[in-house]
Amino acid sequence: MSTPRIVTLVAVVAALSAAGGWWLGQRRADTPEVTISKAEPAQPQILYYRNPMGLPDTSPVPKKDSMGMDYVPVYAGEAPSTPGTVVMSPEKVQLIGVRTVTVELAPMQQSLRASGSIAIDQARQWVIAPKFEGWVQTLAANQVGMRVRRGQALMSVYSPELRSAQNEYLIAQRAAATMAAADPASAASMRDLSGATLERLRNWGIGGGSLERLKGGQVDPYLTLTAPADAVITDKPAVQGMRFMAGEMLLSLADLSRVWLVANVPASDSAQLVLGQSVQFRTSALPGRTFDGTISFIAPTFDEASRTLTVRVELDNAEGVLRPGLFGDVEFHADTGPAVLTVPRSAVLDSGTRQVVFVELAAGRFEPRAVAIGRRSGDRVEINDGLVEGESVVSAANFLIDAESNLGAALDGLKAPDHAGHGTAPAGRGDEQDAGDAEPDQTPADGGHQHAPQGG
Repeated sequence: MSTPRIVTLVAVVAALSAAGGWWLGQRRADTPEVTISKAEPAQPQILYYRNPMGLPDTSPVPKKDSMGMDYVPVYAGEAPSTPGTVVMSPEKVQLIGVRTVTVELAPMQQSLRASGSIAIDQARQWVIAPKFEGWVQTLAANQVGMRVRRGQALMSVYSPELRSAQNEYLIAQRAAATMAAADPASAASMRDLSGATLERLRNWGIGGGSLERLKGGQVDPYLTLTAPADAVITDKPAVQGMRFMAGEMLLSLADLSRVWLVANVPASDSAQLVLGQSVQFRTSALPGRTFDGTISFIAPTFDEASRTLTVRVELDNAEGVLRPGLFGDVEFHADTGPAVLTVPRSAVLDSGTRQVVFVELAAGRFEPRAVAIGRRSGDRVEINDGLVEGESVVSAANFLIDAESNLGAALDGLKAPDHAGHGTAPAGRGDEQDAGDAEPDQTPADGGHQHAPQGG
């Protein structure tokens, strides 16, 4: 291609480019300019940084404590609004083992536990104590724990006093029969004497068989004492051949087919007890077995030493496995009643005069709140005031949160109303290090130029 043609082609291309640029400029001038800008998200304002372990140490700039843990920032929107409110980082919440539960509305299980022991039913006890003096001739019931049947011979005794009374009866009977025709008045007196003697023998406990033999003219040299009921020998002071006095106990017997369960209930829980209330008894000596009964007696007074109330329950013991002295756990049951607000007992911090729970307002933010508690049952406690259904309360590590809350409340009382004081960190290990890192300003006030002294 010749040089004139090349020059001509370049000139044409340049002209077309100039025309296109002018056309595009006109289009942009006629179209309004739209500017799209991406708004930056607002950053929350950090008020100060606090010690991660809750110590009274703050800093206006990020820092670490002596263990290398970062100080936790406190934002403007997270400033505690209630005195004692605690704000924790997720790491610290996990470190101290904080657990929360939901306040729920549920029936309050009226269940009360106490300790109890098996005792002999006092209405089923007997003693063998003759009303005359004598000697133990033979002793059949010769060991404690021996079971006897009703009417079974326990011992035979010899008593001169008893022998004399029998002879007196026979003499009076014979005299009455002899003087019946010759002296009716004397015969009547003898009959009265024999009747009085017979009544005295009955009062001494002489059985019907012995009296029948006596009326037939037969005197028993020895008196046999028999068991009053099916029972167990619980005590045996008697020894074969011993002498006994009138009214002295020789044997003690008890019917163990029914026994007493005696429980001691704390005074604080005694209001839940009523007669006829169902009761269950369990003991480690009989694993897997439960014995049911009802309250038959509630003591009218408290035990002053233990501050407990004695409750008595009758239990069937046909098998004989509930032995007196057996110790175990007693559980009292009652109607559940209407649904109420409940929380675990571990969630309530009770100082004796004030009950407090820590409510989780947000993740890592816990507010102390006074509550009014009601009944207790098992590991649950009723909340009468201070909480609503669905709120979350701390059930574990709340003692640690309470300690930090009390410390924070005390520090808030020492701080100024605003956070201006956070600009100057208190004296401490980390702050002294930060202050030591800053170098003093060596720049002269005239802009940094150094002038040489003027010569003369």
